[in-house]
Amino acid sequence: MPSVTRWFVKTSLMWLVIALVLGLYQQIPGLPKGAFSPVYTHLLTVGWLTQLIFGIAIWMLPKFTSENPRGYEWVNWLTYISLNLGLGLRAILEPLHSAETIPWSGAALVASAVLQWLAGLLFSVQAWFRVRAR
Repeated sequence: MPSVTRWFVKTSLMWLVIALVLGLYQQIPGLPKGAFSPVYTHLLTVGWLTQLIFGIAIWMLPKFTSENPRGYEWVNWLTYISLNLGLGLRAILEPLHSAETIPWSGAALVASAVLQWLAGLLFSVQAWFRVRAR
């Protein structure tokens, strides 16, 4: 199993645990919930599920070339960094933005969305060339 896959899988499990703790927190009566529901859903779908799929797909898809069987390694790592940086920004800033405590949080949320979009694009392009007909 390639190193980048291990990082994707382990990080996806980390986001799963964080999402489950956040889900339990939301069930405690009397505590402020704020914007935690969208964050919870995003952590489950992007942090856990999408990241797990990306990691396993990088490992399991057909070879790109003999020299680069999993595509360009730097693209896989850039995908990993972009996805997690964007997700982390969103998880922190979305509740703050809904409480209107930071004036620039809206711009930072856009940046987090762009980072996650970039990760999806990088993964999709590299995967596309790995599954093309030969």
